[in-house]
Amino acid sequence: MGVRFSLPAHTLHMNKPKVLVLLGPTATGKSDVAVELAKKFNGEIISADSRQVYRGMDLGSGKITKAEMQKIPHHLLDVANPKAIFSVSTYKKLAEKVLEKILAKGKLPVIVGGTGFYIDSIVKNIELPHVPPNKKLRKQLEKKSAEELFAMLKKFSPSRAKNIDRYNKVRLVRAIEIAKALGNVPQAKELPSKYDCILIGLDLPDAILKERIAKRLERRLKLGMVWEVQKLHRSGVSWKRLESFGLEYRNVALFLQKKITKEQMIQSLNKEIWWYVKRQRTWFKRNKDIQWFSPNEKNVIAAFVRKNIR
Repeated sequence: MGVRFSLPAHTLHMNKPKVLVLLGPTATGKSDVAVELAKKFNGEIISADSRQVYRGMDLGSGKITKAEMQKIPHHLLDVANPKAIFSVSTYKKLAEKVLEKILAKGKLPVIVGGTGFYIDSIVKNIELPHVPPNKKLRKQLEKKSAEELFAMLKKFSPSRAKNIDRYNKVRLVRAIEIAKALGNVPQAKELPSKYDCILIGLDLPDAILKERIAKRLERRLKLGMVWEVQKLHRSGVSWKRLESFGLEYRNVALFLQKKITKEQMIQSLNKEIWWYVKRQRTWFKRNKDIQWFSPNEKNVIAAFVRKNIR
């Protein structure tokens, strides 16, 4: 992955507070590296994951455990009810409040995650459209499949359809909701950044990452991921809602409804998680300020952080 110790000149904000951002595809070990860096540099961690915000969604979302946190404070985990919609604008508001609290303590905020839009909302200070939820429209849209929603969005806003996760029903519904209210989905407006963000990307060669994904899935199933989804359903989260979360939740929900076999579930998950990795890489590649490393280069990463948080 190599060592690159210089940041582009336009990313240097001398008078702005430093924020460390650790990002990259799923299963690259971001959480472990983030904990080590937080311990070394007196930091607190802010999750940037669109499914880890929900209570009860632990194994399926790859949420860090209390033991793995090693007493490092973690924020924006378990802050939402899985029955309710949690938008990127809600995430941005909560994240900015937490950032100010961490900085007020003289500590280093460490944002870690793989949800590109959540990360960009802070790093690029994206101004999000103020469109309140339309409950009637949402009820109608939630009955439709991801394919139908994507086709609708393509008609309303072809530009937004180009860079959305076409399998994520939650985001598709929100995009259509905005398009219906405003006539289109406006291009995200970037405002001057409030922070001097040090962007570190973690990635691995394809073969290694595919193996890690398969082993992680096997481990999560042994730990009770199917039971977790069953428990969520019994607590009142509908099958449709569980399917809308995609990946693990969608496939396990289909398996529990006897729509697919266990073998089909595992096969489909390994394939869909890999597609997700490709989408994450495409999103992050657009930001040329990210410095990429292998998660095994822990000493090199620590040296890079030490140099740039001065």
